[in-house]
Amino acid sequence: MPDRYAVIGHPIAHSKSPQIHTWFAQATGQDMVYEAIDGGAEPGGFEQALHAFARHGGRGMNVTLPFKLQALAAADVASDDARAAGAANALRWQGGRLQAQNFDGVGLVRDIEVNLGQPLRGKAVLVLGAGGATRGALLPLARAGVARLAVLNRTASKAIALLDELAAHLPPALALHSGGTDLLPGLPAFDVVINATSASLSADAPAVPPQAFAPGGLAYDMVYGKGLTSFLRLAQSAPDVRVADGVGMLVEQAAEAFAWWRGVRPQTEGVLKRLTVPLV
Repeated sequence: MPDRYAVIGHPIAHSKSPQIHTWFAQATGQDMVYEAIDGGAEPGGFEQALHAFARHGGRGMNVTLPFKLQALAAADVASDDARAAGAANALRWQGGRLQAQNFDGVGLVRDIEVNLGQPLRGKAVLVLGAGGATRGALLPLARAGVARLAVLNRTASKAIALLDELAAHLPPALALHSGGTDLLPGLPAFDVVINATSASLSADAPAVPPQAFAPGGLAYDMVYGKGLTSFLRLAQSAPDVRVADGVGMLVEQAAEAFAWWRGVRPQTEGVLKRLTVPLV
């Protein structure tokens, strides 16, 4: 009987994870099935679905919104990245214990460095937003060797509190900035600007002046499959700046979870080509 895996979220019908992991399983010859589970909107729905899946032989799960916090709380063991992020996006049952991981930041870094060919070592990186997506990205970005890291948010106190909380886990030589987006005009340009807010889907994108983007740099929106978001359109007003959405992050974090579960990391290039939507 094939091993069972799933993604859980609410809503979940839009998820590309079942197709991604099916392609991965076919490419690597893994005997497994992968489904989507809706945890519902009622309190306790996630926990009930989690326990039912385990009782029926489930081996691992991806976790998407709004259950990443509950996933971490439910785990018996959690990785450093999951604890730092305060959330888990992957679970597995091993030796009777539920283990939690967060691969979002690892997937982000791999997409930027490998798929997009933008080295991060020694570079200046700006992350817009102070929510869970930013929280999950900071340690992997620091491990990639960035020289300067800024976390800016419309509500400055949230960005300051987040970076203060994680500062002890970051290299002491890393130059850090935190505060409101109003600080941007006074800061040197950034090689990589990452939008980790959901506001880019509306006309309410973070106000980033063109001079914040270094020539030859990258503007990266974690949102994917929506074409040119308002943030990416804004970035195009700066000279010689490439733009990318988060589809590569989605695929790369999925590959990390697959390797964690199955012991083999699938190639991602073919899957990424199938899912990429032109940014027009």
